[in-house]
Amino acid sequence: MKLTEVIKDFKFHCEYEKNLSDKTLQAYTIDLKQFQEFKDYENIDIKEFDKYKLKDYIQSLYTQDFKAKTIKRKIAVLKALFTYLEFEEVILVSPFRKMRVSIKEPKILPKTIELKEIRKVLKYLYRLKDEFINKDVYSYKALVRDIVIIEVLFTTGMRVSEICSIKQKNINLQTGIIKIKGKGDKERIIQICDNEVKKILREYINLFSNQMEKIDYFLVNRLANKISEQSVRLMIKKYQKQSGLDKHITPHMFRHSFATLLLEEGVDIRYIQHMLGHSSISTTQIYTQVNMRQQKKILNSKHPRRNLNFVNE
Repeated sequence: MKLTEVIKDFKFHCEYEKNLSDKTLQAYTIDLKQFQEFKDYENIDIKEFDKYKLKDYIQSLYTQDFKAKTIKRKIAVLKALFTYLEFEEVILVSPFRKMRVSIKEPKILPKTIELKEIRKVLKYLYRLKDEFINKDVYSYKALVRDIVIIEVLFTTGMRVSEICSIKQKNINLQTGIIKIKGKGDKERIIQICDNEVKKILREYINLFSNQMEKIDYFLVNRLANKISEQSVRLMIKKYQKQSGLDKHITPHMFRHSFATLLLEEGVDIRYIQHMLGHSSISTTQIYTQVNMRQQKKILNSKHPRRNLNFVNE
C-alpha cells in the first residue's frame, strides 16, 4: 500500500473512530500532506519506510522556520500514524520504536492582562452601553453580546473555542453554572458568582433568545449563526484600541489573567487546574512562574527590610 492510501485510512480512523475535533483533523491534514510531499514520499510503499527516511524528514523540519512546538506536533502526528499502522498490522513494527526523538520547547511565560487594564476595557464598554438612547437597534444588542464575551472569558478562564461552542442549554443563570466542553470533549463545570456578570448575561438572553433557539448556540452573530473565534479576536482588538489600551490583547490572555490573578489571591493550583480544564497539573504550573514575577515585585517594593539602612550609622 502506498503512503497516500494508508493516510486516507488513518484520517478516517481519526475522524470516526477517535472522534477528533475539526481543528485537530485540520492540523493532521496539513502535517500529513507535508510529509507526503517530501521527496515524493506519497508514492512509496508504506513497508519501505524506516527510521532513516523518517530521520531525513525530521531533519528537514529543522531547516524550515518552524517553532519547536510545531515540529513536536508534526512528529507526534507521524508517530500516531505509524502506531495505527502497526496496530492494524499493515506494518510489523513502527520505525519510531527504533528512534529516540526529544524536542525541548523553550519555556515561554504566558502573557497576561493586568487587572487595571481589564478594568479600563470593561469601564469603556459599560460607558458605551449606558450612552445608548435607543436600545432596540442591533448595535446595542451587539455591544451587550460583546460585553458578555469579555466578562465570561475573564470570569471563567475559558478558551475562545469553548466560549464560541457554548450551547444555550449549557448555561443556568439560576444556579450560576456553565457547562464547558473542552479539549477531547471533556466536560467541566464552572460557576458565575458575580452579580454584575449575571445581570449582563440575563440582558443578553432577553435580547437574543429568539436567535439562540434557532441554532441552539449561546453566542450568535448578526446573521443568527454561531459566532466565530475570529470574530471574537477582532472584536477584542477593536475595543482594545477604542478604550485607549496601549497593549495588544487576545482572548487567550484573559484565560492567563484568570489563572495568575487567582494564584495571587492564594487559590490552590489544583482548583485552578480543574477550572482551566487541564488534564495535567504540570500544564497549570506554568502560572506559578508568572506569579513569581509578582512575588519579586511585592518583595522589592513592600518588604520592610528596605527600611533598614545601616550604611551611615
